[in-house]
Amino acid sequence: MGIELLSIGLLVAMFIIATIQPINMGALAFAGAFVLGSLIIGMKTSDIFAGFPSDLFLTLVAVTYLFAIAQINGTIDWLVECAVRLVRGRIGLIPWVMFLVAAIITGFGALGPAAVAILAPVALSFAVQYRISPAMMGLMVIHGAQAGGFSPISVYGGITNQIVAKAGLPFAPTSLFLSSFFFNLAIAVLVFLVFGGAKVMKQKTASFGPLPELHPEGVSASIRGHGGTPAKPIREHAYGTAADTAATLRLTNERIFTLIGLTALGIGALVFKFNVGLVAITVAVMLALLSPETQKAAIDKVSWSTVLLIAGIITYVGVMEKAGTVDYVANGISSLGMPLLVALLLCFTGAIVSAFASSTALLGAIIPLAVPFLLQGHVSAIGVVAAIAISTTIVDTSPFSTNGALVVANAPDDKREQVLRQLLIYSALIAIIGPIVAWLVFVVPGLV
Repeated sequence: MGIELLSIGLLVAMFIIATIQPINMGALAFAGAFVLGSLIIGMKTSDIFAGFPSDLFLTLVAVTYLFAIAQINGTIDWLVECAVRLVRGRIGLIPWVMFLVAAIITGFGALGPAAVAILAPVALSFAVQYRISPAMMGLMVIHGAQAGGFSPISVYGGITNQIVAKAGLPFAPTSLFLSSFFFNLAIAVLVFLVFGGAKVMKQKTASFGPLPELHPEGVSASIRGHGGTPAKPIREHAYGTAADTAATLRLTNERIFTLIGLTALGIGALVFKFNVGLVAITVAVMLALLSPETQKAAIDKVSWSTVLLIAGIITYVGVMEKAGTVDYVANGISSLGMPLLVALLLCFTGAIVSAFASSTALLGAIIPLAVPFLLQGHVSAIGVVAAIAISTTIVDTSPFSTNGALVVANAPDDKREQVLRQLLIYSALIAIIGPIVAWLVFVVPGLV
């Protein structure tokens, strides 16, 4: 058995073991990376750890730490209350607000993970407080980020258009952007309906009873505000008494500093292109210095099991890449002589690999593999590129990708395992169905 097939077999074995036994798959993946990398391939330890996602590790820890502080000091409640007032109590509109805001942010040049890192914590807190599916809210944010991700001034759009132009192929930046936007919009409509969106649209905030606790252990059901003053119970948002509403909307010094910090995170990540994790941890540390008692509960809110899961899997995928597994699969596909089949298999390759690896890096690796047969002119280059680009990015809902990991990490403790399972099932389905639909919509009609 070749190294490439062995590495795939080990990955499949990890999934099976983690499904049968309550063992963190990230721990299995680190062990697999050692066995495959050091004992079989003979890689140096430094080469194995070169695949460790230090950027993602810091982003997950920093963002969940920062928003745990914002949750405890009542800033999240303040933002939720403002959102309720903005949509005049129509809770069902909030998922679509999150979708559109995420699309606008990425459309103007932000990476998807930056938009998701900023929006997911607020969206998921809102979902739990108003009994909306956390998985649905997370998916709406992710697909919104992907909807705007291929605008001509975005990172994804810039990478794709540059590769196509350099290869001398015809390309249409606006068509690519609109294709991605409406494809993700259609998925968002299905997600909204499948996860109970129609029922949520009919709900009134006043009809909700007591809501589940979503704050860290040791924090009371009423969020502790500045100076230990209890904030109002979460079930009384928007339709409570005037005094309750005024209490939640009151901007304490702690909340003002938190809002300034969150604004700095948004500006730093979106305008100045600073690293999201570094900015988030800096803001979190400054808030912790201002209120040391807050950070004690906040540090326990970091989803360490999720961090281990994601870091382990991505490290193992890095070893697979160095073993030549990804190139082995992609080159085998592109060497086939049937353009339609090649296009479909490249879409599947992009979807499956991107579920575990960086979509940004994969776009730069997989689209060039399509260039040789696209130059033959048997199929529409614009359609194939759009199908591959969409297939590669719609699976960023996977818990093993940055976006999916952010959603899982920010899910409430009692819902985290459920959200993880839902995203795993959803991502598996979208990795199978998505490429086929994209191929049928964008590639088949362009057959010459």
